[in-house]
Amino acid sequence: MAIRTITHSTEMLSVILGGGAGSRLYPLTASRSKPAVPIAGKYRLVDIPISNCLNNGIGRMFVLTQFNSASLNRHIKNTYHFSAFSRAFVDILAAEQTPDNPTWFQGTADAVRQGLRHIESFESEYVLILSGDQLYQMNFAEMLDHHKQLGADITIATIPVTGKEAPEFGILKSGGGLITSFVEKPKKELLGDWVSDTGSAMQAAGRVYLASMGIYIFKRSLLFDLLRTELKEAADFGKEIIPACIDRYRVASYQYSGYWTDIGNIGSFFEANIELTKEIPAFDMFDSDRTIYTRSRMLPPAKISGTTLNQVLVAEGSIISASSVERSVIGIRSRIGLGSVISDAYIMGSDYYETLQDITQESEKGIPAMGVGQRCQIHRAIIDKNCRIGNDVIIRGGEHLENKDHPLYAVKDGIVVVKKGAIIPDGFVI
Repeated sequence: MAIRTITHSTEMLSVILGGGAGSRLYPLTASRSKPAVPIAGKYRLVDIPISNCLNNGIGRMFVLTQFNSASLNRHIKNTYHFSAFSRAFVDILAAEQTPDNPTWFQGTADAVRQGLRHIESFESEYVLILSGDQLYQMNFAEMLDHHKQLGADITIATIPVTGKEAPEFGILKSGGGLITSFVEKPKKELLGDWVSDTGSAMQAAGRVYLASMGIYIFKRSLLFDLLRTELKEAADFGKEIIPACIDRYRVASYQYSGYWTDIGNIGSFFEANIELTKEIPAFDMFDSDRTIYTRSRMLPPAKISGTTLNQVLVAEGSIISASSVERSVIGIRSRIGLGSVISDAYIMGSDYYETLQDITQESEKGIPAMGVGQRCQIHRAIIDKNCRIGNDVIIRGGEHLENKDHPLYAVKDGIVVVKKGAIIPDGFVI
């Protein structure tokens, strides 16, 4: 069934936050911003909020960037092209110093505040504020309908969570659809006072706390007034703007019950990708009404020779001669050699192909070809872009490994992350 979309193209515009330094996703964010991190083999994280907007009829988007933004800017520039007769756009607003504002972004609210002078020339009744590092599929048109029905000034998308998860989020309580109180990352001993009526199905699953998803709809006039006048010193939406508005304005909760995950650290990023390999994943990439858009690369089909595949996503342009690949995501232009065994892994692939001449010349110098060599064993690992894994390499992540940061790789929570462009010699063992 077709999803509900925004009726008027000028009714709402979207602001997508590019995020901070992304230190918890290091080393994937060593040379790129969080929204530019590759996901599901062929997409970037920023493709998720942009696609959600496009699928809901929201064609005007601003992406605010600051840290390591070159690859994100390049991806957006090369991907989102619209007809000359369309009013749609995805514009990048990079942090910039000006005579009246010499500082970089100090937080989510400050980032939007600094972008207002660019945003204000575009007509809209509402502003939708999104994060650039979350995985979900939401109908923003239904959220806007809910906002209007309650006569809200601000609507926050919320999701029921368990007591184990609650201390990681801003937790809200609501009555009659309106939020009555808010606490940022409460301690476990305080959670008893924050139980909400989340519905029988959610309560049965132990999801009795309402967490903010960091997705907001603001009346445009109120947003401008808050950021420029009323709360002009506030730097962050979750910690300052939202708590200050609960007693002053009608702040509504829009409860979402679908799949949503915040890609905040290596563990959540890894599990979100491996989850996609399930027979029926919670995040549906195969719904034609919820297309995920990304750059068109015009790559050849994947070529697989003599490999046993089980629960694997294989992106275009890959050449696989492995013995077996299981519960793994194989990214664009990946090459995996004869006899290799891959399980519970995300291999991001490569940005370009090597020629046979390149491979021969590098081999003479003792440099492995791009991709994964022969007879390798890779388990519970992330192989970043453009890596060269030699022959007979063993990478086995797991709880037996301690966290560490090696020049070629990092270990976080038992997951081995081989750094972008790393060269792993023959016989190397992790």
